[in-house]
Amino acid sequence: MALNTFDPRSSAHIEAATGIWNAACGAGLSFSERFMRYNTDPAHWNGQGKHQAGQIVVVDGQPAGFALASVMKEPYAGAPYSGHIDALAVLPAHQRRGIGRALVAWAETWLRGQGCARVTVGASARTFVPGPPLELGSAGFFERLGYSRNGVCCDMARDLAGYITPPTALKAKGVTVRPAQPEDKDALLGFLKREFPTGWYWECVQLLEAGSRISDYVILLSARGVDGALLVTFEDSFRPLDRFYPHRLPRPWGQLGSVGVSADCRGSGYGAALMDGALRYLQARGVRGCVIDWLVIVDFYARFGFEVFRQYEMASRDL
Repeated sequence: MALNTFDPRSSAHIEAATGIWNAACGAGLSFSERFMRYNTDPAHWNGQGKHQAGQIVVVDGQPAGFALASVMKEPYAGAPYSGHIDALAVLPAHQRRGIGRALVAWAETWLRGQGCARVTVGASARTFVPGPPLELGSAGFFERLGYSRNGVCCDMARDLAGYITPPTALKAKGVTVRPAQPEDKDALLGFLKREFPTGWYWECVQLLEAGSRISDYVILLSARGVDGALLVTFEDSFRPLDRFYPHRLPRPWGQLGSVGVSADCRGSGYGAALMDGALRYLQARGVRGCVIDWLVIVDFYARFGFEVFRQYEMASRDL
């Protein structure tokens, strides 16, 4: 068994890691090489405080497993930094031979060297999963390595074919919800920087700089301007839809992100209006199977007909 440095610029490494993941995780959690390239793109990770590294395990000259780890530093987080095991997979024929343990040990060593005080399984920028998927039964593997189980989060989903605006979405008055347009860029970024100055703001900056269409953001406009926004994903979006693992749902697929509104507007029905507007936008574009990912509180989304679709066991440990 040998550990080789993962090179995100190598087509062979991208192909190998994608194949290992798909074989280990099954069809329901499979993704494309395009998604692997997106999640390991050096332009995303090399700079602005984001760092990622990886290893591929080779057995008898063939790739058998891989791991990716990352850390986010300034301007995203202050020290001591939290690290992440972004992805970890071993081919079924090579499991239970110590490869997974070796890859976790490598990731923890690399993260300590980056100044991390804690490591989380998944839940990183450009996430593969927010935690070990319950359907894989892998949370016990991490628990044996000293990781604590920190509760369950989930994805929710529904078929939008029969979606009708619920009464709860009609509370807000004097607001407009629509896809953002190029002339909205400064207002959108200003809103996100004011209300969500870490993850969501920087994600928007990087997506727009990379060429993502601004109309994948749905905005809520009040009398003072942008007071809400969320990011949606279509099958032809710059951000690959693979991330949300919608394979069991009817196509076309779509994704709806978390609802974000100005702090001083919360409780006014803005969140429900933004949610409804985004769902109607997806529906108008022909989306059937719609996923909302990485949730802990589900009641709000259940009002719009969403049900739990997939669950993840959140896991972490101190280094």
